[in-house]
Amino acid sequence: MPVKRIIPCLDIKDRRVVKGVNFVNLKDAGDPVELASRYYAEGADELVFLDISASDEKRRTMKELVTEIASVLRIPFTVGGGISSAADVEALLRAGADKVSLNTAIVKNPGLITEAAKEFGSQAVVAAIDTRNTQEGKRIYINGGKVPAGLETISWCREAEGRGAGEILLTSMDRDGTRSGFDLEVLREVCAATTIPVIASGGAGSYEHFREVFVSTQCEAALAAGLFHSGEMGIASLKQFLTENGIEVRL
Repeated sequence: MPVKRIIPCLDIKDRRVVKGVNFVNLKDAGDPVELASRYYAEGADELVFLDISASDEKRRTMKELVTEIASVLRIPFTVGGGISSAADVEALLRAGADKVSLNTAIVKNPGLITEAAKEFGSQAVVAAIDTRNTQEGKRIYINGGKVPAGLETISWCREAEGRGAGEILLTSMDRDGTRSGFDLEVLREVCAATTIPVIASGGAGSYEHFREVFVSTQCEAALAAGLFHSGEMGIASLKQFLTENGIEVRL
């Protein structure tokens, strides 16, 4: 079993960290550079930065803020939001990102996955996929969860891997911010359908939820935001709990 990773996520809007429920009702959660520095000190394995309104507002990710955050980190740093070309990918990698998270752009132009993977390596390309359970089954959404993409979740995950993505960041929109636990069903299905690492996102609310997702699915990492931002759960204490429950993490 690979060593499991714990990843805090900074959802950024107007240069501030925000957090909502089911992708709406966003509330301020703090300064991104301060939070990034805190998570690095606490033992986070990686950090994800998502400029959540960039695609919807049809603008590029805030490069200056990426550089500021990268300067306080010595762990892998993934950046997403508003990326629409290989040039955008290169600019963010130069600004300090180790990986880029691609969501809306790769639905509109799947070839961008292949282009980015060839130019920068699959390890730098994360397919970020926002999924929701609908009457038609599991479907994905783009533009910060506002627009149905008309794609079935499992088949899109397979295609993203086939085109060269090195990792999948799978967010359950139904569970986002609810603290009711990760969507184990969709995570199991995606892990079974693909061979690249899957990051579980959406629904973390307790130590047990993290243990459960690692025991019940093949996910290699779990991501959370509000639970960490509020200080209700520390990364060091979470890792200690997981270790005591037989799950290997980096202490």
